[in-house]
Order: sequence, then structure tokens, then C-alpha cells
Amino acid sequence: MKKHQHRFLPFDVIFEDRDIIVIDKPEGLLTTHTRLHGRAAREAQMTAENILNDYVRKGQAKSSKRVWLVHRLDRETSGVMMFAKSEAVADNLRDRWNEIAEKTYLAKVEGKMAEEAGTFKSYLRDDPRTMKVSSVADPAQGKLSVTEWKKLGEEGGATLVEVKPKTGRKNQIRVHFSEAGHPIVGDVKYGGRKAKRMYLHALELKLALPRYPEPFRAEPRDDSLFGQGL
Repeated sequence: MKKHQHRFLPFDVIFEDRDIIVIDKPEGLLTTHTRLHGRAAREAQMTAENILNDYVRKGQAKSSKRVWLVHRLDRETSGVMMFAKSEAVADNLRDRWNEIAEKTYLAKVEGKMAEEAGTFKSYLRDDPRTMKVSSVADPAQGKLSVTEWKKLGEEGGATLVEVKPKTGRKNQIRVHFSEAGHPIVGDVKYGGRKAKRMYLHALELKLALPRYPEPFRAEPRDDSLFGQGL
């Protein structure tokens, strides 16, 4: 699908129709507001959601038009992200998301992974003491999280991997690679070395819906970042 660059948007619109907007979110941009107090504090934050709200209102400050969040990407993660244009569409997509959505990521992780492919499976939960997500042994204390991956190549001391999360838990990909001893390059929160960005990119989103037969895809902006020429 062809991207469309709108002169007043700081990102590409990959696809848009009467129900959804799919964008190529840059790294460093919040998806939605964080937990700040008050409407003014929330609206002051630069987020993909706020930017798209302005876009669908077409400069009409009193317009009731807005977008609804369907899924999230971490601030540090770039790539394909979808919003709905109505609450009904958003609810319908969110209710079936794990059944209809297939996501593919690219990641550059530290070290050389010994296997060519594999699956991480664990129970994840938020730890309020550390503000991080971690694995627990007791299924009653966490949510089952499954991540499939395969190696695409190696460059220096890092490995490029294709990642397909089979569940949609918070920080799932980041936690799984960190706990395997291969944190994502630039993911300081989960033990990665500092870099100019976190090397995690949402490459492709497929929906098992007849209306959208083609996958939505966001090519990495910096080819050298994700293994071209490996």
C-alpha cells in the first residue's frame, strides 16, 4: 500500500478510509497521553492520537471528530499503527484483535543468537516497584505471553531478527529478548546498551478481514539500521 505524506503531519499515512487510519509512527512519538493530571496537561503532550485528532477535524476547533486507539506501540518503537475513526469500529477491532491481527516486527538484539528460530513463552506481569514488566512462574500472577522469532542475519555483535508476537502484552518483545540474554539494542530499560534509538520496528500488520486483503507495511527509514547487506 502506498504511503501518503500530508504536509501538516509529522508522519506518513499508510492507509485511510471511512473507518480506520494506519500510520507509520516514528520512534520517540508517544501513542497517547500519559497519566498527567488535567485535560490541559494531557492535550499539551505531542502524541500520535492528538495529531490525528487535529487532522480529522481539519482545523475546526469545535469539531467533535476524533480518532480512537485500537492498539499501542511503545514510544521508542517505530512502524505500523492503526487508529479507528469511530468508537464502534474501535470496539469491534479491539474485541477481536488477537484473533484478526497478525503483527511482524524487526529487531536488532545484542549478541549472536545460537538458534535460527525459536519461541519464547512466559507469564508476564507489571512490577510497580521497578516500573517494569517481568516474568513469573505462577500463571495466576501473570498473563501468558508468546513470541515467535527467526534470525535474519548478524552484524558485528548484534543479530537481526523477525518477530511475531502471538499475544499482545505490554513490553512483551522487549522482556522476552532481555530475559533470553539478548536485549534489544538501545533498550536501556531492559538491559540494552545505549544507542541513538531502540532498534524495534513494527514492520507489517495483517488483518484477517476481507475488506483489507493487503497487509499494511512500514519500511524502516534507515536501511542500515535493520540489516541491509548482512
